[in-house]
Amino acid sequence: MKKILFSAVTAIMLFSCQNDKTESSDPDLNVASRRGCASQEVLEGQLKANPALALKMNEIEAFTAKHSLDKFTGRLVNGKIEIPVVVNVLYRTTAQNISDAQIQSQIDVLNKDFNALNSDYNNVPALFSGVKANIGITFVLDQVIRKSTTKTSWGTNDAMKKTAQGGLAPTSPTTKLNLWSCVIGNDILGYAQFPGGPSSTDGVVIDYRYFGLSGAANAPFNLGRTGTHEVGHWMNLRHIWGDATCGSDLVADTPTHNEENYGVPAYPHYSTCAGNPVEMTMNYMDYTNDNAMYMFTNGQKTRISAIFTTGGARASFAQ
Repeated sequence: MKKILFSAVTAIMLFSCQNDKTESSDPDLNVASRRGCASQEVLEGQLKANPALALKMNEIEAFTAKHSLDKFTGRLVNGKIEIPVVVNVLYRTTAQNISDAQIQSQIDVLNKDFNALNSDYNNVPALFSGVKANIGITFVLDQVIRKSTTKTSWGTNDAMKKTAQGGLAPTSPTTKLNLWSCVIGNDILGYAQFPGGPSSTDGVVIDYRYFGLSGAANAPFNLGRTGTHEVGHWMNLRHIWGDATCGSDLVADTPTHNEENYGVPAYPHYSTCAGNPVEMTMNYMDYTNDNAMYMFTNGQKTRISAIFTTGGARASFAQ
């Protein structure tokens, strides 16, 4: 188990992501072979634009450490936190204009994965069965907003979130989770803004090819787990390898990983970090294929819970 540390330097290292750069001139033909995101790039841009962000992130971490065991007393439905979701679809082609069914399939996946209702939840190895968690958060589709565009790709500078750049601004971002479906480019599957960033760009971006279960979704990322991974970031979860060799994800009950894992790793996969722990490659916050990730931990649950408590970074969702 890892020692939980955080600093301004750690803030700059969060969400380190890798991606393949091979890409067809027609984005509808591209299928990524490895999981990749652009969160570090986005984070570094935000830090340059607002150097105070690192201090704000430190304050969030201090609050999380102090209040992670507090009971949530806000907006509960059937005993669970319920989050309304707005999906913003930016499309150039018919394929990119994903269907309502594909959108709902992503909501359904989030509800299963965040409530331990996913069919592969029982695949968690016995070694980790004592820490596997039901996060207890539900998602309800609130609205779908569609906009035709001539852009072939949107990149990672949050252009899809800005009307002045042809995108769609987030709807009520302090009380609703906004998702964007679009062509990101450069084999980036998605990226998220973690707590602390500006509300004007808050939310999660998912390339339309990896959004939900149906339509344009492509294997090995066709089970909606890109959404689960990125929403995990939006809820203040770090990559399980801590974005550094033998780094810390600020969670006590996840093993220390050498680095990210890709594909479908054979179990057990041992780390060469201190103690040679078995890596939790099936955790949603690793980089494995959709069919190889299927669990959160109790430590991740308490970390998530803290941001929704009174005074937490996403306490406004209690309204």
